[in-house]
Amino acid sequence: MTLLGGAAAWPIAARAQQPAMPVIGFVSTRGRDESAHLVAAFRRGLAENGYTEGRNVTIEYRWADGRYDDLPALAAELARRPVSVLAAIGGTPAALAAKTATATIPVVAAFSADPVAAGIVSSLSRPGANITGVSNLSTALEPKRLSLLRELVRSAGPVGVLLNPAFPPWSDQLKEIEDAARTLHQPLDVLRASTDGELDGVFETIAQHRVPTLLVASDPFFNSRRSKLAGLAARVRVPAMYGFRDYVMAGGLMSYGIDLADVYRQAGLYVGRILKGAKPADLPVLQPIKFEFVLNVKAAKAIGVTFSDDLLSLADEVIE
Repeated sequence: MTLLGGAAAWPIAARAQQPAMPVIGFVSTRGRDESAHLVAAFRRGLAENGYTEGRNVTIEYRWADGRYDDLPALAAELARRPVSVLAAIGGTPAALAAKTATATIPVVAAFSADPVAAGIVSSLSRPGANITGVSNLSTALEPKRLSLLRELVRSAGPVGVLLNPAFPPWSDQLKEIEDAARTLHQPLDVLRASTDGELDGVFETIAQHRVPTLLVASDPFFNSRRSKLAGLAARVRVPAMYGFRDYVMAGGLMSYGIDLADVYRQAGLYVGRILKGAKPADLPVLQPIKFEFVLNVKAAKAIGVTFSDDLLSLADEVIE
Protein backbone atom coordinates (compact mmCIF):
# COMPACT_ATOMS: atom_id res chain seq x y z
CA MET A 1 0.00 0.00 0.00
CA THR A 2 2.85 2.35 0.84
CA LEU A 3 4.56 1.66 -2.47
CA LEU A 4 1.35 2.13 -4.42
CA GLY A 5 0.63 5.39 -2.60
CA GLY A 6 4.11 6.70 -3.33
CA ALA A 7 3.85 5.79 -7.01
CA ALA A 8 0.46 7.42 -7.31
CA ALA A 9 1.79 10.59 -5.76
CA TRP A 10 4.56 11.02 -8.35
CA PRO A 11 2.41 12.41 -11.21
CA ILE A 12 0.90 15.01 -8.87
CA ALA A 13 4.32 16.12 -7.65
CA ALA A 14 5.69 16.19 -11.16
CA ARG A 15 2.78 18.32 -12.35
CA ALA A 16 3.28 20.70 -9.44
CA GLN A 17 6.87 21.28 -10.52
CA GLN A 18 5.94 22.06 -14.14
CA PRO A 19 6.16 25.76 -15.03
CA ALA A 20 2.81 27.43 -15.65
CA MET A 21 1.83 27.68 -19.29
CA PRO A 22 2.60 31.23 -20.52
CA VAL A 23 -0.38 33.39 -21.41
CA ILE A 24 -0.38 35.81 -24.36
CA GLY A 25 -2.78 38.71 -24.23
CA PHE A 26 -4.10 39.56 -27.70
CA VAL A 27 -5.99 42.85 -28.01
CA SER A 28 -7.18 43.92 -31.44
CA THR A 29 -8.95 46.90 -32.96
CA ARG A 30 -10.74 44.50 -35.30
CA GLY A 31 -13.47 41.86 -34.99
CA ARG A 32 -13.03 38.16 -34.16
CA ASP A 33 -14.80 36.55 -37.11
CA GLU A 34 -13.37 38.72 -39.88
CA SER A 35 -9.83 38.35 -38.48
CA ALA A 36 -9.65 34.55 -38.52
CA HIS A 37 -7.12 34.45 -41.37
CA LEU A 38 -4.92 37.00 -39.60
CA VAL A 39 -5.04 35.16 -36.28
CA ALA A 40 -3.99 32.03 -38.20
CA ALA A 41 -0.96 33.97 -39.50
CA PHE A 42 -0.13 35.12 -35.96
CA ARG A 43 -0.24 31.50 -34.79
CA ARG A 44 2.07 30.50 -37.66
CA GLY A 45 4.62 32.99 -36.38
CA LEU A 46 4.34 31.55 -32.88
CA ALA A 47 4.75 28.04 -34.26
CA GLU A 48 8.01 29.03 -35.95
CA ASN A 49 9.36 29.57 -32.43
CA GLY A 50 7.89 26.32 -31.13
CA TYR A 51 4.68 27.61 -29.53
CA THR A 52 1.27 26.12 -30.24
CA GLU A 53 -1.91 27.51 -28.74
CA GLY A 54 -3.44 25.03 -26.32
CA ARG A 55 -0.32 22.87 -26.15
CA ASN A 56 2.37 25.04 -24.57
CA VAL A 57 0.87 28.53 -24.65
CA THR A 58 -2.53 30.09 -23.96
CA ILE A 59 -3.92 33.12 -25.80
CA GLU A 60 -6.51 35.44 -24.25
CA TYR A 61 -8.33 37.41 -26.96
CA ARG A 62 -10.03 40.79 -26.66
CA TRP A 63 -11.73 42.43 -29.65
CA ALA A 64 -12.72 46.10 -30.02
CA ASP A 65 -14.56 45.57 -33.34
CA GLY A 66 -13.61 49.06 -34.50
CA ARG A 67 -14.66 50.76 -31.25
CA TYR A 68 -11.40 52.50 -30.38
CA ASP A 69 -12.73 53.87 -27.11
CA ASP A 70 -12.98 50.27 -25.80
CA LEU A 71 -9.29 49.54 -26.29
CA PRO A 72 -7.87 51.08 -23.08
CA ALA A 73 -10.19 48.97 -20.88
CA LEU A 74 -9.48 45.81 -22.89
CA ALA A 75 -5.71 46.29 -22.70
CA ALA A 76 -5.87 47.13 -18.98
CA GLU A 77 -7.90 43.99 -18.32
CA LEU A 78 -5.22 41.82 -19.94
CA ALA A 79 -2.44 43.66 -18.11
CA ARG A 80 -4.11 42.95 -14.77
CA ARG A 81 -4.39 39.22 -15.53
CA PRO A 82 -1.32 39.47 -15.91
CA VAL A 83 -0.05 38.07 -19.20
CA SER A 84 3.49 37.10 -20.23
CA VAL A 85 3.36 39.18 -23.43
CA LEU A 86 0.74 41.59 -24.72
CA ALA A 87 0.13 41.59 -28.48
CA ALA A 88 -1.51 44.90 -29.44
CA ILE A 89 -2.71 44.24 -32.95
CA GLY A 90 -4.61 46.12 -35.61
CA GLY A 91 -2.96 49.52 -35.75
CA THR A 92 -1.75 52.41 -33.64
CA PRO A 93 -4.87 52.69 -31.41
CA ALA A 94 -4.17 49.26 -29.89
CA ALA A 95 -0.50 50.14 -29.40
CA LEU A 96 -1.40 53.37 -27.60
CA ALA A 97 -3.83 51.47 -25.35
CA ALA A 98 -1.14 48.91 -24.49
CA LYS A 99 1.38 51.65 -23.71
CA THR A 100 -1.09 53.19 -21.27
CA ALA A 101 -1.99 49.82 -19.72
CA THR A 102 1.54 48.69 -18.80
CA ALA A 103 5.12 49.88 -18.58
CA THR A 104 6.47 46.48 -17.54
CA ILE A 105 4.77 43.70 -19.52
CA PRO A 106 6.48 43.15 -22.91
CA VAL A 107 4.33 44.46 -25.76
CA VAL A 108 4.46 43.51 -29.45
CA ALA A 109 2.40 45.92 -31.53
CA ALA A 110 1.37 46.28 -35.17
CA PHE A 111 1.69 49.99 -35.97
CA SER A 112 -0.32 51.67 -38.71
CA ALA A 113 1.51 55.00 -38.35
CA ASP A 114 5.05 56.04 -37.44
CA PRO A 115 5.52 54.73 -33.86
CA VAL A 116 8.34 57.19 -33.17
CA ALA A 117 6.25 60.21 -34.17
CA ALA A 118 3.39 58.81 -32.09
CA GLY A 119 5.67 58.65 -29.04
CA ILE A 120 5.30 54.89 -28.62
CA VAL A 121 8.96 53.90 -29.15
CA SER A 122 12.23 55.82 -28.92
CA SER A 123 13.52 54.72 -32.31
CA LEU A 124 12.91 52.00 -34.87
CA SER A 125 16.30 50.36 -34.34
CA ARG A 126 16.28 50.59 -30.52
CA PRO A 127 12.68 50.89 -29.34
CA GLY A 128 13.61 51.13 -25.66
CA ALA A 129 11.27 50.35 -22.74
CA ASN A 130 8.80 47.48 -23.13
CA ILE A 131 7.33 47.93 -26.64
CA THR A 132 8.42 46.78 -30.08
CA GLY A 133 6.59 45.39 -33.10
CA VAL A 134 5.92 45.67 -36.80
CA SER A 135 5.06 48.79 -38.78
CA ASN A 136 2.77 48.30 -41.77
CA LEU A 137 3.44 51.83 -43.14
CA SER A 138 -0.22 51.96 -44.07
CA THR A 139 -0.84 55.67 -43.58
CA ALA A 140 2.35 56.56 -45.45
CA LEU A 141 1.11 54.71 -48.55
CA GLU A 142 -1.96 56.89 -49.11
CA PRO A 143 -0.23 59.14 -51.73
CA LYS A 144 0.71 56.08 -53.81
CA ARG A 145 -2.87 54.84 -53.65
CA LEU A 146 -4.11 58.24 -54.82
CA SER A 147 -1.68 58.20 -57.74
CA LEU A 148 -2.77 54.71 -58.86
CA LEU A 149 -6.43 55.67 -58.59
CA ARG A 150 -5.81 58.65 -60.88
CA GLU A 151 -4.19 56.30 -63.38
CA LEU A 152 -7.43 54.34 -63.46
CA VAL A 153 -9.85 57.23 -63.89
CA ARG A 154 -8.61 60.58 -65.11
CA SER A 155 -11.41 62.95 -64.25
CA ALA A 156 -11.69 66.68 -63.72
CA GLY A 157 -13.89 65.97 -60.73
CA PRO A 158 -12.66 65.59 -57.15
CA VAL A 159 -11.44 62.30 -55.78
CA GLY A 160 -13.51 61.28 -52.78
CA VAL A 161 -11.39 60.45 -49.72
CA LEU A 162 -13.03 58.42 -46.97
CA LEU A 163 -11.45 58.92 -43.53
CA ASN A 164 -12.37 57.92 -39.99
CA PRO A 165 -11.92 60.89 -37.60
CA ALA A 166 -11.99 58.47 -34.64
CA PHE A 167 -8.75 56.89 -35.91
CA PRO A 168 -5.84 58.63 -34.10
CA PRO A 169 -3.57 59.06 -37.19
CA TRP A 170 -6.40 60.31 -39.41
CA SER A 171 -5.15 63.91 -39.51
CA ASP A 172 -1.71 62.67 -40.63
CA GLN A 173 -3.41 60.59 -43.33
CA LEU A 174 -5.34 63.62 -44.55
CA LYS A 175 -2.19 65.76 -44.66
CA GLU A 176 -0.31 63.09 -46.66
CA ILE A 177 -3.19 62.86 -49.14
CA GLU A 178 -3.64 66.63 -49.43
CA ASP A 179 0.09 67.13 -50.05
CA ALA A 180 0.04 64.49 -52.79
CA ALA A 181 -3.13 65.96 -54.30
CA ARG A 182 -1.52 69.40 -54.55
CA THR A 183 1.42 67.91 -56.41
CA LEU A 184 -0.96 66.16 -58.80
CA HIS A 185 -3.26 69.21 -59.06
CA GLN A 186 -6.06 66.92 -57.96
CA PRO A 187 -9.09 68.32 -56.11
CA LEU A 188 -10.40 66.27 -53.19
CA ASP A 189 -13.78 65.71 -51.58
CA VAL A 190 -13.12 64.65 -47.97
CA LEU A 191 -15.76 62.31 -46.53
CA ARG A 192 -15.87 61.16 -42.91
CA ALA A 193 -17.38 58.11 -41.21
CA SER A 194 -16.86 56.47 -37.81
CA THR A 195 -19.97 54.26 -37.62
CA ASP A 196 -21.87 51.88 -39.87
CA GLY A 197 -24.67 54.40 -40.19
CA GLU A 198 -22.25 57.10 -41.27
CA LEU A 199 -20.78 54.76 -43.89
CA ASP A 200 -24.24 54.30 -45.40
CA GLY A 201 -24.66 58.09 -45.45
CA VAL A 202 -21.30 58.62 -47.16
CA PHE A 203 -22.22 56.37 -50.06
CA GLU A 204 -25.59 58.10 -50.43
CA THR A 205 -23.61 61.34 -50.78
CA ILE A 206 -21.29 59.74 -53.33
CA ALA A 207 -24.28 58.63 -55.41
CA GLN A 208 -26.07 61.98 -55.17
CA HIS A 209 -23.00 64.07 -56.01
CA ARG A 210 -21.68 61.56 -58.56
CA VAL A 211 -18.23 61.43 -56.99
CA PRO A 212 -16.10 59.92 -59.80
CA THR A 213 -13.61 57.92 -57.69
CA LEU A 214 -13.02 57.02 -54.05
CA LEU A 215 -9.90 56.48 -51.95
CA VAL A 216 -10.72 54.55 -48.76
CA ALA A 217 -8.04 55.48 -46.26
CA SER A 218 -6.45 52.69 -44.30
CA ASP A 219 -8.22 52.25 -40.97
CA PRO A 220 -8.95 49.16 -38.82
CA PHE A 221 -12.64 50.09 -38.55
CA PHE A 222 -12.89 50.19 -42.34
CA ASN A 223 -10.79 47.03 -42.66
CA SER A 224 -13.21 45.09 -40.47
CA ARG A 225 -16.07 46.24 -42.71
CA ARG A 226 -14.39 45.52 -46.02
CA SER A 227 -17.26 43.43 -47.41
CA LYS A 228 -19.74 46.19 -46.57
CA LEU A 229 -17.52 48.84 -48.18
CA ALA A 230 -16.94 46.79 -51.34
CA GLY A 231 -20.66 46.16 -51.61
CA LEU A 232 -21.58 49.83 -51.14
CA ALA A 233 -19.01 50.91 -53.73
CA ALA A 234 -20.38 48.38 -56.23
CA ARG A 235 -23.96 49.50 -55.57
CA VAL A 236 -23.22 53.15 -56.37
CA ARG A 237 -20.77 52.12 -59.12
CA VAL A 238 -17.83 54.17 -57.82
CA PRO A 239 -14.28 52.95 -58.59
CA ALA A 240 -12.56 52.63 -55.20
CA MET A 241 -8.99 52.09 -54.02
CA TYR A 242 -8.30 50.28 -50.75
CA GLY A 243 -5.29 49.58 -48.54
CA PHE A 244 -5.18 45.78 -48.47
CA ARG A 245 -5.87 42.85 -50.79
CA ASP A 246 -8.51 41.61 -48.33
CA TYR A 247 -10.84 44.25 -49.76
CA VAL A 248 -10.29 42.98 -53.29
CA MET A 249 -10.89 39.40 -52.17
CA ALA A 250 -14.19 40.66 -50.71
CA GLY A 251 -15.21 42.10 -54.09
CA GLY A 252 -13.42 45.46 -54.05
CA LEU A 253 -11.90 46.94 -57.19
CA MET A 254 -8.23 47.55 -56.37
CA SER A 255 -5.77 47.78 -53.50
CA TYR A 256 -2.21 48.78 -52.80
CA GLY A 257 -0.44 47.94 -49.58
CA ILE A 258 1.60 45.48 -47.62
CA ASP A 259 0.89 41.80 -47.03
CA LEU A 260 -1.15 42.16 -43.84
CA ALA A 261 -1.05 38.45 -43.01
CA ASP A 262 2.73 38.62 -43.00
CA VAL A 263 2.61 41.50 -40.49
CA TYR A 264 0.63 39.24 -38.15
CA ARG A 265 3.04 36.37 -38.74
CA GLN A 266 5.99 38.62 -37.85
CA ALA A 267 4.17 39.79 -34.72
CA GLY A 268 3.74 36.15 -33.74
CA LEU A 269 7.45 35.56 -34.34
CA TYR A 270 8.38 38.45 -32.04
CA VAL A 271 6.01 37.23 -29.32
CA GLY A 272 7.66 33.81 -29.53
CA ARG A 273 11.13 35.34 -29.24
CA ILE A 274 10.09 37.30 -26.16
CA LEU A 275 8.64 34.18 -24.56
CA LYS A 276 12.08 32.64 -25.07
CA GLY A 277 13.75 35.52 -23.24
CA ALA A 278 14.31 38.34 -25.76
CA LYS A 279 13.66 41.89 -24.54
CA PRO A 280 11.45 44.26 -26.55
CA ALA A 281 13.98 47.07 -26.13
CA ASP A 282 16.51 45.01 -28.11
CA LEU A 283 14.16 44.01 -30.96
CA PRO A 284 14.02 46.63 -33.73
CA VAL A 285 10.64 47.65 -35.10
CA LEU A 286 10.25 45.69 -38.33
CA GLN A 287 9.21 47.39 -41.55
CA PRO A 288 7.68 45.68 -44.58
CA ILE A 289 9.70 45.27 -47.75
CA LYS A 290 6.98 43.68 -49.90
CA PHE A 291 4.09 45.69 -51.35
CA GLU A 292 1.29 44.37 -53.53
CA PHE A 293 -0.97 45.99 -56.10
CA VAL A 294 -4.09 43.88 -56.65
CA LEU A 295 -6.81 44.33 -59.27
CA ASN A 296 -10.24 42.69 -59.56
CA VAL A 297 -11.33 42.38 -63.20
CA LYS A 298 -14.78 41.03 -62.30
CA ALA A 299 -15.45 44.03 -60.05
CA ALA A 300 -14.26 46.36 -62.82
CA LYS A 301 -16.65 44.87 -65.36
CA ALA A 302 -19.54 45.15 -62.92
CA ILE A 303 -19.14 48.94 -62.66
CA GLY A 304 -18.09 49.56 -66.26
CA VAL A 305 -14.39 50.23 -65.68
CA THR A 306 -11.53 48.94 -67.83
CA PHE A 307 -8.00 48.53 -66.52
CA SER A 308 -5.37 49.92 -68.89
CA ASP A 309 -2.49 47.74 -70.05
CA ASP A 310 -0.16 49.95 -68.00
CA LEU A 311 -2.10 49.28 -64.79
CA LEU A 312 -2.34 45.57 -65.54
CA SER A 313 1.40 45.43 -66.08
CA LEU A 314 1.99 47.04 -62.67
CA ALA A 315 -0.30 44.63 -60.83
CA ASP A 316 1.17 41.92 -58.62
CA GLU A 317 -2.08 39.99 -58.78
CA VAL A 318 -5.10 40.18 -61.09
CA ILE A 319 -8.27 38.48 -59.89
CA GLU A 320 -10.36 37.37 -62.85
